Amino acid sequence: MKKLKVILFLLLVGISLDIQAQELDVNLQLRPRFEYRNGYKTLIPEGTEATSQISQRSRLNFNYKQDQLSAKLTLQNVRTWGDVGTTATSDKNGIAVFEAWAQYDISEKWSARAGRQVLSYDNQRIMGEIDWLQQGQSHDALMVSFHPKNHQLDMGLAYNSDAENNFQTPYKVGNYKAMQYAWYHTNVDKLGISLLVLNTGYEYANPAQKLLVDYKQTFGTYLTYKTKKIDGNLSFYGQTGKSTDNQVSAWDGAVNFAYAITDSFKAGVGYEYLSGKDTNDGSTVIKSFNPIFGTNHAFNGYMDYFYVGGGHQNSVGLQDASLKFNYNVKKWQFALMPHVFLSAADVVVANKKMDSYLGTEVDFTAGFNFKKDITLTGGYSQMFGTKTLEVLKTPGYAGHTNNWAWLMISVNPRIFSWKK
Repeated sequence: MKKLKVILFLLLVGISLDIQAQELDVNLQLRPRFEYRNGYKTLIPEGTEATSQISQRSRLNFNYKQDQLSAKLTLQNVRTWGDVGTTATSDKNGIAVFEAWAQYDISEKWSARAGRQVLSYDNQRIMGEIDWLQQGQSHDALMVSFHPKNHQLDMGLAYNSDAENNFQTPYKVGNYKAMQYAWYHTNVDKLGISLLVLNTGYEYANPAQKLLVDYKQTFGTYLTYKTKKIDGNLSFYGQTGKSTDNQVSAWDGAVNFAYAITDSFKAGVGYEYLSGKDTNDGSTVIKSFNPIFGTNHAFNGYMDYFYVGGGHQNSVGLQDASLKFNYNVKKWQFALMPHVFLSAADVVVANKKMDSYLGTEVDFTAGFNFKKDITLTGGYSQMFGTKTLEVLKTPGYAGHTNNWAWLMISVNPRIFSWKK
């Protein structure tokens, strides 16, 4: 807390001394969330008891602008209630930096941003903030943006190390060593068109213990069509390159369509196919699509059985057929989303091909805008799994009631605003 007070004091003093300063906005987010987990992320094993906990995100955002220069600093603490340090009043998690970047607007059409920042594009299937995750997702990167009228081209790169080393040392397993991307977007009447090319390099040690970096490419398009009544999107992404000296060949395709029946009620249907690999396929080729930096919680069911936190990677892939019903009335928002899951590749046990049907998940959510800066949201989900899902989620038991419930309060007040 002392460190936070010092940072606030230095920022305010520095701005007061700088006669060129124009704008400073400081806002706070407090977001405690209760969860009841009884088969969340995986089928609960037989004889295992459910668990509950409360997690909380606390964020302090500083937004500063001076002429062509803008900057953002976001400090956050993420913890579970009761997860304390060496004493009952200490917090072992401490304060972390979620965002810390500066941007310079070179001209009306060009800008450059450097530092820790959120990289979020389109529906966040490939690159997103993962806001549901209390700690979120940001990148240490350089991004250059070209944005003439009705066009935007973002180009970014990142290069990661554990520390300022004097000799080559291995980087964290699972995190990318280097990344480059380009994203383009334009609108043609009611049609939105986006193109993405992403190159990610992961470091690994070969049999001779030599550190190497293999690069995997993810590329594709995201199309949207919107009118007052219709809201549809279509996407397709491919993956190629290499990963730990293995060839990559995978793809993902999705289509969603929603129609506003009334001003308050909207109904939609969707389907997504993420390629996978047969369980008895002995080849070294990686055929399972990886959403890379996607906000995976928003896709394939809220119980996070697939792709969230690295789950379901290098597996049989997924087919997800879904419906979505939204109803809004005054300060309330309701949504009902059933999903039917099937494997994209074969699940084979003892030379016998199992049924591709994995199960059905039903998600229900509700939200209430209590006040301007206070929102209450909650939900209930239940997975009706199958024997095939048991194979993928061993030692889980589909016969058990697998459900999950949550309740979250988000408080987002502006605590300081100054212009000159």
